[in-house]
Amino acid sequence: MNIIEIFRSSLPVLLEGLRMTIIITISSLLLAMVVGLLVSLLRLSGKKALDFLAKGYIDIIRGTPLIIQAFFLYFGLPDLLNLRISNLTAGIIIMTLNSGAYMAEVFRGGILSVDKGQTEAARSLGLPTGKTMRKVILPQAVKNMVPAFINQMIISLKDTSLLSVIGLGELTQKGQIIVASTYDSFEIYFIVGVMYFLLIKLLSLLGEAVERRLRV
Repeated sequence: MNIIEIFRSSLPVLLEGLRMTIIITISSLLLAMVVGLLVSLLRLSGKKALDFLAKGYIDIIRGTPLIIQAFFLYFGLPDLLNLRISNLTAGIIIMTLNSGAYMAEVFRGGILSVDKGQTEAARSLGLPTGKTMRKVILPQAVKNMVPAFINQMIISLKDTSLLSVIGLGELTQKGQIIVASTYDSFEIYFIVGVMYFLLIKLLSLLGEAVERRLRV
């Protein structure tokens, strides 16, 4: 078969894998934003114990490979606790914890980039700390964080391919299944690569559009 015929025959399976990849990416990134914001606020709280815990989490995630985190959270921890979770749930948790550590530093950098005078002005108007963060600091910080957010989205999307090691049926794993049955490795991996490229290019264009909108 030529590559066009292979593409047609494998497309339904690959699209199912692509759908799973998108679900994992979006779900984990939304949760990672919450985790990242909370962890960044702990680091900025001024309390040494909270800063130590938050920094410890970030250092552990950033200092270990994602594939080891996947093995630990899907095989190691459930075995220790004598419980079982689905590979989809595990995949979302793994990507959330991994992305959350990087998001925390993005949030922290964005918040610190806002001039301290903004906080002082809000305080002089009688705004409490929580409202100052929500109404004054974060809206300005988010504008500075958009490029880093988009970059993390792209990294997370590509990193989902490593979840094939826990049997999760995302795009890479579906490609591996097709190759195992057809032996058309060059054609299938080429198609999978193109699908990743197009999706990442779409994310990049979306990020550029958001940046232009925010500048206006």
